[in-house]
Amino acid sequence: MHVGIDARLYYYRQGGIGQYAVRLIRGLAALDPEDRFTVFQSRVDRGVIIDAPHVRRRSLWTPCHHRLEQVTLPLELATVGLDVLHCPDFIPPFRRRCPAVITVHDLAFLLYPSILTPDSARYYGQIRRAVESAEGIIAVSHNTQRDMQQLLGVPADRVTVIHHAAEERFRPLSDQAEVDRYLAREGLPRDFILFVGTVEPRKNLTTLLRAYGRLLKEADLPGGWRTGAGSQSPDPQPPPGSWPKLVLAGARGWLYDEVYRVVEQFRLMDHVISLEEVTPDDLVFLYNAARLFVFPSLYEGFGFPPLEAMACGTPVVSSNTSSLPEVVGNAALTVDPRDEVALAEAIWRGLTDETLRSNLRAAGLRQAASFSWHTTVEQTLEVYRKAARR
Repeated sequence: MHVGIDARLYYYRQGGIGQYAVRLIRGLAALDPEDRFTVFQSRVDRGVIIDAPHVRRRSLWTPCHHRLEQVTLPLELATVGLDVLHCPDFIPPFRRRCPAVITVHDLAFLLYPSILTPDSARYYGQIRRAVESAEGIIAVSHNTQRDMQQLLGVPADRVTVIHHAAEERFRPLSDQAEVDRYLAREGLPRDFILFVGTVEPRKNLTTLLRAYGRLLKEADLPGGWRTGAGSQSPDPQPPPGSWPKLVLAGARGWLYDEVYRVVEQFRLMDHVISLEEVTPDDLVFLYNAARLFVFPSLYEGFGFPPLEAMACGTPVVSSNTSSLPEVVGNAALTVDPRDEVALAEAIWRGLTDETLRSNLRAAGLRQAASFSWHTTVEQTLEVYRKAARR
């Protein structure tokens, strides 16, 4: 079987979908030496995703998401001789000479159309035709599968749910000196609250900033953080040193201006650190160094960051929406992401209650270990084989 995988997006956006494509390609190369794989990358991308005898790279002139993509991409693929084409970024070429598999990561663009730029709305607006056209459909969570049923009318039996997993690099680090050297090199404090993800409206950072600002203002009151009678954490211990800073690790996405307006509005400039260029190796250090990981996203198709944080042994506060309960299970504090007070209290508990923190660490490691990238690759190969037989 000759499988083509469209990895052009990775050069432009090394976020969740790009990382998924790269991890999948590397996993397929390791697990399946019998089949052939062609990795399609942008002609301006000089990187090599994998070097293996049965994997070849092919450069494409067509930029991903381009207005003429449905015209020029089929022409570029016409002579490759594929048995199946995998498009991890939702939309396949509608004119093609082989079956196509698509991965649908989420339908946020249908649920929250205000988060889209005009170009994104044009591209993802092709989703109905994409699911009708594809011979194989992968959803990254049961939540995304349900959304496809409800919003697009796709029968459940046409969709294969294949969960992601954290890479092996995401693990607790035993060499604290190595972590400290990274923090010193980047000028980061030894103790902080961490968010990882693209800075865009769906990630709900404005609510996180308001909750954090509320904590800065109120947590030092006598008796610690309170939201009402009986809500104080048992035997809270203040975080060590000064109040932890908030580190936002991720590139600026669309409509990010509001986030930085809230930083100024609440006078958080001295308390919030923005890291816009972060490598996967950097993330390992950040997760290990963070006192608490907070992920208040309004909607996720899967949600790599909380899983990666748990795999590193970091206590997690997460939204209770969309796919995130599938990912974190009972191993995180979960809250309504629109409830600023509840989020603030969960952060306070995650910072101060050492018994809770210990329990979250242990449960998080177990939960992360229940997701297997080996299983992800095996199940994806089976989808390829079924599509190729059609």
